[in-house]
Amino acid sequence: MLILLLSVHAFSQFLRFGIKVGAELNSALTYNKNLTSEYAWPISIMSNIQNNSWGFHGGVFMRIKLFALYAQPEIVFTSNSFDYAVETVPSVVWSPSSLYYEPNTTSQRFNRLSVPLLVGTKLGPLRINAGPAASIQIGSPKDLINDPKFGDMYKRALWGFQAGVGVDIFKNITFDVRYAGSLGEKYGGTYTIGNQSYKLDHGQNSFLVSLGFMF
Repeated sequence: MLILLLSVHAFSQFLRFGIKVGAELNSALTYNKNLTSEYAWPISIMSNIQNNSWGFHGGVFMRIKLFALYAQPEIVFTSNSFDYAVETVPSVVWSPSSLYYEPNTTSQRFNRLSVPLLVGTKLGPLRINAGPAASIQIGSPKDLINDPKFGDMYKRALWGFQAGVGVDIFKNITFDVRYAGSLGEKYGGTYTIGNQSYKLDHGQNSFLVSLGFMF
């Protein structure tokens, strides 16, 4: 038992576990033009309202000390939503120049499982870290227009990166600020509705602030 206790104590010097929660500011998902459904009448015309939206995240992490460096894999649930204006056109006789329909505001929520793998080092009281991050979509986003293939526009798994700075307080409390971006094309390719082709803007970025506790 004494040997086991000493081993656990020695092991804890370079391996620790923790939990974290935080907020994130995400750039809005947009389209390269207003998305118009021509699948069936009535049709809907959609456009985004805001450029950014606040969301939240929470999960667990592990910090492994490797000499002057450390590795920190995480599993984090993230959730954010965006508001869109959806204008419904009831029939084919509608003319944009003669009639105007008040758009309805609808929200589309995205739930994802984020798995970053960060490598960092300490510079005095500060930690700096960076690394790749996988993002897996949970469920399907809400359909904003009347088209059965709307959900196909979003990829289930995305690759990106995270980089930022942090500080540890009283050896147990962690505070981190990070920037998250995409690696390559984040969302689906060209999407055809009727006789028109559309594509999601894949330049979404995030600013993350989190507070954690290490055991």
